[in-house]
Amino acid sequence: MNGPLNSFHIPSSLNATTPIELQGFERDDVRLMVLDRENGQCEHTVFKNLPDFLNEGDVLVFNNSRTLPASLKGKQGNRNVFLRLSRKRGDNTWDALILGDFHQAGEPINFPGGVSGHIKGQGSESPLLQVEFNKGGSELMDFIFKYGEPIRYEYTKEPWPLDYYQNVYGSVPGSVEMASAGRAFTWRLLQALKEKGVGIVFIQLHAGLSYYGNDRWPMPEHHPEDYQVSSEAVKEIRHAKDRGKRVIAVGTTVVRTLETVMTQYGGLQPAEGVTNLYISRDTPLQIVDGLITGLHEPEASHLDLLKAFMSEDKLRHAYQTALEKNYKWHEFGDMNVIL
Repeated sequence: MNGPLNSFHIPSSLNATTPIELQGFERDDVRLMVLDRENGQCEHTVFKNLPDFLNEGDVLVFNNSRTLPASLKGKQGNRNVFLRLSRKRGDNTWDALILGDFHQAGEPINFPGGVSGHIKGQGSESPLLQVEFNKGGSELMDFIFKYGEPIRYEYTKEPWPLDYYQNVYGSVPGSVEMASAGRAFTWRLLQALKEKGVGIVFIQLHAGLSYYGNDRWPMPEHHPEDYQVSSEAVKEIRHAKDRGKRVIAVGTTVVRTLETVMTQYGGLQPAEGVTNLYISRDTPLQIVDGLITGLHEPEASHLDLLKAFMSEDKLRHAYQTALEKNYKWHEFGDMNVIL
């Protein structure tokens, strides 16, 4: 891989199109690339061996947001309209991406179950639009779970059920895409981590759309996401830091949340709000020491976030190794831990 880190190409053969548990394995049987932040060295293993690389007293911070079936099919007249929810703005209002046949702003979009939506205005950034539904609260959420489907992209050939897009510990519905860094964790692996003395805590960030189609990607500073950090999580993380132990984020959503609180409040404390923090190589990390994540597309801003952990040269070498060793990409793919 020559040139900038974001210039590489993912061969279609490396797109993970099928959940590993449908191939006769467990979720924690995916491969794991272990990267050393300091020297860039790579070690290759399987995800179920993660406890071997963690120490007693380290803390893993998980995002407990649960995935919504956020892809909705409606009609304007006799035209099909496909809606991808991105972020809840109010009781009955969402930012959404509208796909399908030509849609008209003044005409309602009719969905099953007597639900309709009107385009209210622009969303947080183009091409998102703000859609106001005629139902809100639990009624709207019931409609979404009854008629919605998981968002899936072109590399996924089959319409897998929502359960395959959930982390085993996800508990608070709100993300329109799975916080996929946690997908490889099984209850068995979580128990093994606890037995080793690794702390397990939960924060929450409801993830928005990661891709708008037609080579359009969210800009983090224009892509607000709602977060919540509990007093219990703060207590555990502070305790680890006070003892000189590592705080390891499970996913870029966790990094974004914790570093937002540190930036907004000048220290870690219980908080909830909205983040549009953009983390890059120029961002000094204030609380997070390590990261468990998947392998990211060259265009995704998540890759910029990784540069806050390691130099671009070391990341380029690691991604070149992942390509050569046929690691699988995307939410059903292999994993990477930076320590």
